[in-house]
Amino acid sequence: MSDLDPQSTLRRLFDAAVASAMPQRLADHLPPPPKGRAVVVGAGKAAAAMARELERVWPGELSGVVATRYGHAVATERIAVLEAAHPVPDEAGSAAARRILEAVSGLTADDLVICLLSGGGSALLTLPARGVSLEDKQEVSRQLLACGAGIDEMNAVRKHLSAIKGGRLALACAPAKLVTLAISDVVGDDPAVIASGPTAADPSTYADARAVIAKYGLTLPPAAAALLAAEPDETPKPGDPRLAHAEYRLIATPQLALRAAAAEAERLGLNVLLLGDSIEGEAREAAKVHAGIARQIAAHGSPVARPALILSGGETTVTLRGKGRGGRNSEFLLSLAMALNGLPGIYALAADTDGIDGSEDNAGALMAPDTLARAAALGVDAGARLADNDGYGFFAALGDLLITGPTHTNVNDFRAILLL
Repeated sequence: MSDLDPQSTLRRLFDAAVASAMPQRLADHLPPPPKGRAVVVGAGKAAAAMARELERVWPGELSGVVATRYGHAVATERIAVLEAAHPVPDEAGSAAARRILEAVSGLTADDLVICLLSGGGSALLTLPARGVSLEDKQEVSRQLLACGAGIDEMNAVRKHLSAIKGGRLALACAPAKLVTLAISDVVGDDPAVIASGPTAADPSTYADARAVIAKYGLTLPPAAAALLAAEPDETPKPGDPRLAHAEYRLIATPQLALRAAAAEAERLGLNVLLLGDSIEGEAREAAKVHAGIARQIAAHGSPVARPALILSGGETTVTLRGKGRGGRNSEFLLSLAMALNGLPGIYALAADTDGIDGSEDNAGALMAPDTLARAAALGVDAGARLADNDGYGFFAALGDLLITGPTHTNVNDFRAILLL
């Protein structure tokens, strides 16, 4: 048995993952200053912190505007920071998108646009396509969030209802050189998926968007449905010569964050099993798979021996069936607790690296072998809370929520299961 304190160890590993993905990394990826103007635009939960860091290290003049989530703004001097809603967009997001398009209009080939993107940018860059209202986009977003659609499926729909996503922002920047600096929060680190790819070629089509709607049986507002059926103008596809002026650079990724946590765990003497950064599917079902691996380690010492750490990242989904509070990480952890059923010596943390699990004020939560027993003593029914999608309420009752506040980065979910 190890003498490590379980909760402080798990928090230390989470902090190592987050630290590895902070915006300070962008200094290593900067383009040279242009002959003309340098204009900064962007969106995402880390966009304001990225803008502040860019101001600190950029050698010349800067101007521009970025959009971030309410509560995620930081002080800047030359780049305007606008706040808007996430995950369901609002008028402030539409106003920010219009400001961003205005900022890149009328540029020349001597100018440079630096686009700062991170997770959450899709909701924050909401500029409905012609004929579609903001209310239409809000309704589509709510349905996509509730049905359990994957991020690539949601983006296929959102891009084709947008005047700025799916490479359209890149087209607006021409003929200026465009360099995107991105913090990835998506499985596979695909530029077309991060923030719905406003500066990247879009392989998805109107037909793909309609297929998502049909797959989940969604009922779109009439104007949105009519636009998807009409296919007025496709997004730019890979190889489109109109994007020849655009470059894309990743400055932080989920895999790098997991590796940072793994390295810290190994320094603490833990045997690490890294499952990868691409775990998807229903959060409660993914938890059962993780529980099975933990049971294998506990019973047989394989594929790694105790003291052990199981690490994974990715982005699970939650199909809303109940009316409780809680994001995918608290749901994962509640399902994990039920699957392990108090197995001794096993502790876990599941959290979103941006500090916000879903739409609540927690990053995630912590689990211990006595989690279910303590809940039962308080009269909190774990099964009922899971059925109601109320992971937040369950862990709040135990005092086991992980509350960090905005971290100013976002490299997707972080899950750590500690076996001592």
